[in-house]
Amino acid sequence: MENRPAVLRDLGTVCGCTVDHSSRSSLAVVFSVAGCAPPAPSPAATTTTFASDEEAFAAAEETYRGYIAAFNDVDLTKPETFAPVFVFTTESYSADERRQLSEMHAEGYVRGGDIVVVSFDPLTATEETVTARACTDTSQTTFTDAHGVSLVPPDRPDHVYVELTFTSSTPAALLDTSEVVTGESCAPSE
Repeated sequence: MENRPAVLRDLGTVCGCTVDHSSRSSLAVVFSVAGCAPPAPSPAATTTTFASDEEAFAAAEETYRGYIAAFNDVDLTKPETFAPVFVFTTESYSADERRQLSEMHAEGYVRGGDIVVVSFDPLTATEETVTARACTDTSQTTFTDAHGVSLVPPDRPDHVYVELTFTSSTPAALLDTSEVVTGESCAPSE
């Protein structure tokens, strides 16, 4: 019944559809509206360097925007472009991203366009974690297979909310999980 490539079945349909694998990343944001990164093991005891919630939120936003910028620079034909993405993520999130990007490279997929962070809204901050919600615009992001056939579902929304969790680690916040919020739109009002 499912005729999409295995890596896409694993990702679900980031930016708009159902997902049948618990592992998600920004790749999920590009393909469907359901997603999340694998749960990370409890981080080792870390000392946060954030003096306030505001500082923690600012670090998380800087991390997320850096992560999206690095992801936008990925060229699936050049694995050496993958490494900058991992600077912004925890080890478990990086492992999942690395696997997904490697599979897409092996399949000859081509990514075009950029994900745009429309907004970043802080939710909570503790000594260990920061949570936030971002609105992302994926309307210009494309994925095609080696034959030029689009892998993006036709019903993928242009704008999606993504709930994010960051670990507070020295000296920055690292992206640990992301889950696309279904049933809510963050599309700008017209």
